[in-house]
Amino acid sequence: MFDLIDGLPVHPLVVHAVVVLLPLACLGTIAIVVRPVWRATYGLLVAACTAVATVLIPVATSSGEALEQHVGDPGAHAELGEQLIWFALPLLVFVVALVWLARRSRPAAPAAWVPTTSDSQRRAIRIVAVLALVAAVATSVQVYRVGDSGARAAWGDQVSD
Repeated sequence: MFDLIDGLPVHPLVVHAVVVLLPLACLGTIAIVVRPVWRATYGLLVAACTAVATVLIPVATSSGEALEQHVGDPGAHAELGEQLIWFALPLLVFVVALVWLARRSRPAAPAAWVPTTSDSQRRAIRIVAVLALVAAVATSVQVYRVGDSGARAAWGDQVSD
């Protein structure tokens, strides 16, 4: 199923989507953690970008397994690629939780007499924000490792220093 499209391997096509969207999701996560006021404006966009990238990871790994039948074993790249979903899923959960908590803590109609967030809500948002930040950094590192190993598998014997 995830082998060829019009004679071209699906894997490089899907991988480029993951390689663009997942780092953007990580940068967006870092941005909404560092600048809480951006959560209301960009939070849903970051969550959507993270969700699309996460959904595309299994497509990339399945198409990579199909490509492996044509070009041979890519070595460590396949193992690292299989692990990427376990970095992206926590990122997705923490981003969605952060956006949800931030939206939930905002008053519907701002007024001087309306209390803002409680201490427990602020503490929960801070904890989730830190976890999202850690997940974004870890996911970024894993994306780099997967991409580097893939480039070495594809081009390592053809390009020299």
